[in-house]
Amino acid sequence: MKIVAAIDSFKGSISSLEAGYAVSSGFRSVNNNAEVVVCPLADGGEGTVEALAEGMNGRLYTITVTGPLGTPVSCTYAVIEETMTAVIEMSGAAGITLIPKDDLDPLHATTYGVGEVIIDAIDKGCRRFIIGIGGSATNDGGAGMLQALGYGLLDEKGDQIPRGAIGLKDLKTIDEDGVIPHLKECQFMIACDVTNPLCGSNGCSAIYGPQKGATPSMIEDMDRWLNRYASICHDIKEDADMQYPGTGAAGGMGYAFKAFTNATLKPGIDIVIEETRLEDYIQDADLVVTGEGMLDHQTAMGKAPIGVARLAKKYNKKVIAFAGAVKMDAEECNKNGIDAFFPIVRGITTLEEAMNPQNAKDNLTATAKQVMRLIMAYYC
Repeated sequence: MKIVAAIDSFKGSISSLEAGYAVSSGFRSVNNNAEVVVCPLADGGEGTVEALAEGMNGRLYTITVTGPLGTPVSCTYAVIEETMTAVIEMSGAAGITLIPKDDLDPLHATTYGVGEVIIDAIDKGCRRFIIGIGGSATNDGGAGMLQALGYGLLDEKGDQIPRGAIGLKDLKTIDEDGVIPHLKECQFMIACDVTNPLCGSNGCSAIYGPQKGATPSMIEDMDRWLNRYASICHDIKEDADMQYPGTGAAGGMGYAFKAFTNATLKPGIDIVIEETRLEDYIQDADLVVTGEGMLDHQTAMGKAPIGVARLAKKYNKKVIAFAGAVKMDAEECNKNGIDAFFPIVRGITTLEEAMNPQNAKDNLTATAKQVMRLIMAYYC
């Protein structure tokens, strides 16, 4: 029996591979003839760097870059040395969690640090990039990143505009003379799970600005500035399209990547599945196992376990899922490719106890044992 286990991390508890190996241990303790292939899984958001580094023999680097409000922050990214692919989470350099809630300021928050991470990876020889752009604190249209990469975003005096969304109000022209030479050699796969355009009632300022601290007047201003920014960009990049789905992701970071780099915007789970070659393993599997920390209706809306389930159903494979907790509305997952799911907590417990890494692994192993016993009783 061949089993493929691709389980998302139990955030705050155990990694993707730790979850997979815990399930494998449970299965094989009952059926030592079972072949269990453990694959890393992530959706392009938090945990993607760790999952791909651990699962694809990557190396982690931690560097100091400019944080969202200008103060230094430490950002960790991975390099998959076999393909010299850098795996970066934008939130590590410009994330909303890097700023205390009372200090959120989308007018001045910058993506400059993201550009610094890209430069560091280029200097290490990377020319392929996987970048997750969720969880940003910014609304600068990626202007800060472009400045770090050598673009001149200039005011009427020919000086660089200030960092942050507020700088866009002074933007008059964009100069490409100082762009780092190797950028044109790079390919960017942008993990983008939203389809918002750059501007308008469904754009980044209106939809995501409030959670970043924007007031109604700020939203109006930032949307107007981004519209002018897009017009100026179009003058030098004819293919730049502010209506393209996903250009409004991460405060317009999707737009900057699409307009100024060789970038593809696509769902994070699709990128991870392709990079890990999960489909190759699933094709001849007898069973596919997935899961995450919490299964609920949001899982069914396209999170990582559903991405795995849909791929498995392409080959008519049975899919089961394990979760730390399961909500009543998780039955939506059954309508989206997960044939059965199993919560792993075995008794009354506190959240802290349930999320203890050793407890989580033990609970996964114990639950997997019972599932394998059921499989053996009925099918072997």
